[in-house]
Amino acid sequence: MLSRRMQGFTLIELVVTVAIIALLASVALPLAELTVQRQKEQALQQALRQLREAIDAYKAAVDQGKIPRAADESGYPKTLAVLTDGVVDPKDPEGKRRFYFLRRIPRDPMASNEQAPVDSWGLRSYASPADNPEEGEDVYDVYSLSQGVGLNGIPYRQW
Repeated sequence: MLSRRMQGFTLIELVVTVAIIALLASVALPLAELTVQRQKEQALQQALRQLREAIDAYKAAVDQGKIPRAADESGYPKTLAVLTDGVVDPKDPEGKRRFYFLRRIPRDPMASNEQAPVDSWGLRSYASPADNPEEGEDVYDVYSLSQGVGLNGIPYRQW
C-alpha cells in the first residue's frame, strides 16, 4: 500500500514545472512574432513585384503600339485601376477585346484592412524624383505607406 505522501506532486514540483513552461513560452513568443513579421514582409515583396511587373507590362504594351498614347504622355498607366479594368484593343473592330495586366490589385499587407487595396499604396509619377515620390498624371511606381522598418533595417517605404 502506498503512503499518502507518494500519491501526488509537491508544491515545489508544481512551481518548478510552471516556471519551466513560462520560460519556454517567453522564448517561443518572440519567435512567433518574428515569423509573422517575416511573412508580412514576404507578402509585401510579392505584392510590390506583381504591381511593378504589371506597370512595366503596361508600359511595354504602349511602347509596342498595342495601346495608343498622346505625344505628351509618358506611357505609364494613369491609375492602378487601369491594370485590372483593362484597356480596349484599338485593333479590334468591335472594341470588345481588352488588354488586362492584373486580375486584382493586391493589398499592402502593412496597411490597415479598412482601406481599399488600391488606396493602400503610395503612388509615384514618372515626373517625381525617387527620393521624394509624389502622385501625378500617371503611375510610374508604387511603394508602401507604412512607417515601419523591415527586419533588414530598411523602411518599408523604400522597398
